[in-house]
Amino acid sequence: MAKAGKSQVQVITFPLDREFIALNDLLKLAGVCDSGGAGKALVAAGEVSVDGEPESRKTAKIRAGQVVSLSGIDIRVVAA
Repeated sequence: MAKAGKSQVQVITFPLDREFIALNDLLKLAGVCDSGGAGKALVAAGEVSVDGEPESRKTAKIRAGQVVSLSGIDIRVVAA
């Protein structure tokens, strides 16, 4: 019997075509939530981290090279 490892994390690669994107907009455009408002609610609930650190700013500027994580999903932001 195999040992139980880490649960699978879904990885989404998001190509960024500008200098930065607001965190709540990234969550919406990456398909994690239905609207920017829903993205703000996720951040306000403390469910989102950026580069492994909890993020409480709903419109934090996310740039290429950063990783946004929440509930089994990693969004890797890359330069377009």
